[in-house]
Amino acid sequence: MKQKIVLTHWVHPEIIDYLQSVADVVPNMTRDTMSRAELLERAKDADALMVFMPDSIDDDFLASCPKLKIVSAALKGYDNFDVDACTRRGIWFSIVPDLLTIPTAELTIGLLLGLTRHLAEGDRRIRTHGFNGWRPELYGTGLTGRTLGIIGMGAVGRAIAKRLSSFDMRVLYCDDIALNQEQEKAWNARQVSLDELLSSSDFVVPMLPMTPQTLHLLNAETIGTMRTGSYLINACRGSVVDELAVAEALESGKLAGYAADVFELEEWIRVDRPTAIPQELLTNTAQTFFTPHLGSAVDDVRFEIEQLAANNILQALTGQRPSDAINNPILEGVN
Repeated sequence: MKQKIVLTHWVHPEIIDYLQSVADVVPNMTRDTMSRAELLERAKDADALMVFMPDSIDDDFLASCPKLKIVSAALKGYDNFDVDACTRRGIWFSIVPDLLTIPTAELTIGLLLGLTRHLAEGDRRIRTHGFNGWRPELYGTGLTGRTLGIIGMGAVGRAIAKRLSSFDMRVLYCDDIALNQEQEKAWNARQVSLDELLSSSDFVVPMLPMTPQTLHLLNAETIGTMRTGSYLINACRGSVVDELAVAEALESGKLAGYAADVFELEEWIRVDRPTAIPQELLTNTAQTFFTPHLGSAVDDVRFEIEQLAANNILQALTGQRPSDAINNPILEGVN
């Protein structure tokens, strides 16, 4: 009897074909997220799960899946998943560690340009009112000679700094680990405290994981220390930013604009998470620019992510250690 693999979200058909060569595959052919009850029904006799950002797997869920050998996450951040519970139950947990870096950096730069140059508003005006030629309107903010502050100089932060160096920007960064001298020189970058970064930057870009320490790092108090008329761009995790505080800062003029690809409502691990984006942000089209979590939404990159997640599954199902496993489960006597 073939083993069973459940895919919680849509993947490229080639990935399904690839996995079907060795197992029975139960795909999600829609673009929607299944309810927990539906996913549990599909997964209760599964040997492997391929999971995605909207999913949340806890110990109670795993207790209902006694055959499970691996939870393969097609993502990099994994705070929605109880890895310790996987380990205790002899289940591998793997991630995709590297493929999201460049597309996320590119999208962050797109958000920065879209927000500061009023690209969405310009598009709306043409479609709504037509276009008869140039007018002295929608003047924005250029990047050349401005200061970019990056909070968290990990892989994505470095990719952003490298790409924006060609815009002749100054880069301030806050991180426990310093760049090397060659990187700082090439990217015109300098390591500073968070206080100095916030008070000195024209554009602030957090690039942090979701942890208890980063929850609402950018709140009413810290936003209050930012340069008046500065911009905030969030493409890391929604709850790093207090969205209600952002709405108030836009209203008061403290912030000139806010762009985001991620939102607090996506933090499934938070029991107090909001269920919607604040209306104050949605109606403020003049100062905001939003995208629906498109950070890694590059077709060939998504295919590579799915392929890597599938490879981890096949390795686990054939008794090997998955290449991108982040735990060391107790396998003896399990499954």
